[in-house]
Amino acid sequence: VQLQAFGGGLVQAGGSLRLTCAASGRALRGYHMGWFRQTPGKEREFVASISRGGGGIHYGDSMKGRFAISRDDAKNTMYLQMNSLEPEDSAVYYCAAAAGVGGWGRHNYDYWGQGTQVTVSS
Repeated sequence: VQLQAFGGGLVQAGGSLRLTCAASGRALRGYHMGWFRQTPGKEREFVASISRGGGGIHYGDSMKGRFAISRDDAKNTMYLQMNSLEPEDSAVYYCAAAAGVGGWGRHNYDYWGQGTQVTVSS
């Protein structure tokens, strides 16, 4: 499956962005999905995950209450709604798909999108 993430950009602190992950090649419904983010010199950080069918959702601690992950399997698309953004949220955001288990472990994911830059100004 090929993944493409987009929707990043520059936003002021307190603002919102919605990221989209569009899949092609295979149906997304067969995969657990996740969002990760990375800043230079740091490891890729778990942001959120959503299980097949959308029944299981998990967030990184600093994202709880501010971010919302969702999926629309009919459109082969996943979303990340980010609210109350902070400068610390600035990073390249990646979407990923796991054929097996998903969750917070980045090594569980088999396919990755190219990343979209999010920059939050103070």
